[in-house]
Amino acid sequence: MTNRALQTDSYGTPLATPSTKRVLIAGCGDLGLRVARLLALESAFNQSWGLRRNPSLESTNDLQSFSWIAADLTQPDTLRDLPEHLTHVLYTAAPNARTEADYRAVYRDGLKRLLQTVASPALQRVLFVSSTAVYGDHGAQWIDEDTPTAPKSFNGRVLLETEQWLHSQSAQFETLSLRLSGIYGPGRSYLLDRLRTGRATAPAAESHWVNRIHIEDAAAAVLHLLNLPNPQPVYLVTDSTPLPMRVLYDALAKLVGGPVPPVGLAPASVGSKRLSNARLSSSGFTFKWPDSREGHAALISK
Repeated sequence: MTNRALQTDSYGTPLATPSTKRVLIAGCGDLGLRVARLLALESAFNQSWGLRRNPSLESTNDLQSFSWIAADLTQPDTLRDLPEHLTHVLYTAAPNARTEADYRAVYRDGLKRLLQTVASPALQRVLFVSSTAVYGDHGAQWIDEDTPTAPKSFNGRVLLETEQWLHSQSAQFETLSLRLSGIYGPGRSYLLDRLRTGRATAPAAESHWVNRIHIEDAAAAVLHLLNLPNPQPVYLVTDSTPLPMRVLYDALAKLVGGPVPPVGLAPASVGSKRLSNARLSSSGFTFKWPDSREGHAALISK
């Protein structure tokens, strides 16, 4: 039998076959890098590229199937030299500043600009990492992907506009919006530090509900949805245990040896809601950390 050499692109990396992926991770930070590592574990033939303004070269020295691209999603001239024959795009960008102009530049305009530049006939699927901010405040009600959106601030409105534009492109490739709840995990100690020192407050009553997702589960869910046949256009990516803010904060304060959090208002920008992950779970995804109290306890014990 004659072995045929794999065709390669201008980067010297193999072109996609039906069993491999060529994934561009745009705005590649912690979540994107975790997905890149999972892609490498899935198949030695998978190739991924991380696009960001300032690549973190030292963090990927061990990843043979990963390459960095130094580019700015808000600067079209920097996006000219992208890989050929991409099969998937994962958009995980985040703005530098919390202003409406920055959000529009990075999310709606940035995604549109990137996909116009990619224009790959091999492109099969685009995943946009969005947020549950598109829902606004629903009190203690359960909500899912079919619940009407009602963002209460500009960040949710811009994310929703971006989702809507992306889904308008679904005749060209599959489009998925992943609405993530609050991410926690290694290197994200802001809340725990505030609880340890008694600086975090929570409502007295169990009326304001919060939702969390461990970064490991978030990355695993992204990989799952990169692979899932016949996906739905929207998925809530959140753990299985919504909690009243008071219950969560009391539990975490005890874990870190802090005082009982003083009574205070919930953040105005964080709407109360209970998120259902039934769609993601029924697609075959299994959570490592279905309850954020257990996930935080494991982090603290390390």
